[in-house]
Amino acid sequence: MKKYARIRPSVAAAQAMAGAPSYVRQGSLEVRLARSFKEIKAAQKLRYKIFYEEMHAKPDWKMRVTKRDIDDYDVVCDHLLVIDHDKPKSKQIVGTYRLLRQEVAEAHRGFYSSGEFDLSPLMTDSFKEQMGAGRQLLELGRSCVHKDYRATSTINMLWKGIAEYLKDHNIAYMFGCASFEGIDPAEFKEAFSYLYHNHVVPEDFKVKALDSMHVEMNNISADELDVRRARRALPPLVKGYLRIGCFIGDGAVVDEQFGTTDVFILLPVEKIAKRYSKHYDLKEEANDTDKATAAVQ
Repeated sequence: MKKYARIRPSVAAAQAMAGAPSYVRQGSLEVRLARSFKEIKAAQKLRYKIFYEEMHAKPDWKMRVTKRDIDDYDVVCDHLLVIDHDKPKSKQIVGTYRLLRQEVAEAHRGFYSSGEFDLSPLMTDSFKEQMGAGRQLLELGRSCVHKDYRATSTINMLWKGIAEYLKDHNIAYMFGCASFEGIDPAEFKEAFSYLYHNHVVPEDFKVKALDSMHVEMNNISADELDVRRARRALPPLVKGYLRIGCFIGDGAVVDEQFGTTDVFILLPVEKIAKRYSKHYDLKEEANDTDKATAAVQ
């Protein structure tokens, strides 16, 4: 029980959290990294509310008792937060993304996504050369926003914060798992086929679902596919990732705990930086959806 009751500072990835920078501030809303273990716990409570109460994922008994979504990766990740300073202290955290840098993952237990997908193509010398000297990967996960804040402006703020984090840590590519709600892959065969034919990761660094979990995505031939209907079946967050140039892994994975079917997302950082970073002279741009869903786990 102690493991779920507290986060131990000795193994936390967020070094010197008290000095974490503020990335974006608009009115009462601020986007920054967690500055205390109390804030990380509040983010876990938000995740529990959305994943387990709103979306009906299946908590273990320890999560059910603490009302917090927790796993072993929380202690080594950075936690990006959306904070509403007009709310009471206990309710200020209204959005979060969990961030795991390659240098941190390699020093601990690896990446969360490796439990579903074979990430070895991203670890080859040729891919490292493509990323560039001194650059690294970043895994995104546990994305969620409170239902009252699922608006374009809030999501844009969150991505502007991510863009600043990418620059601070010399990130070349981001990746993670994006989810379709439901565990029957047949329901998504059109959407999966569209992704496979149009956005699958190139052969030289093709990430695939693990053999034991692999769900075929190439179910309908390209010439028989109704593209417009397939695109309408994509979750909003997947549409957003596609708009900014992401690649999709080969094969989906059913996640029984979260009640979802996951696909792998790989995104070149330049696509994000040019759109969201304050270091570029850009106007405000709308996100690809007016709602945010808890879609990356």
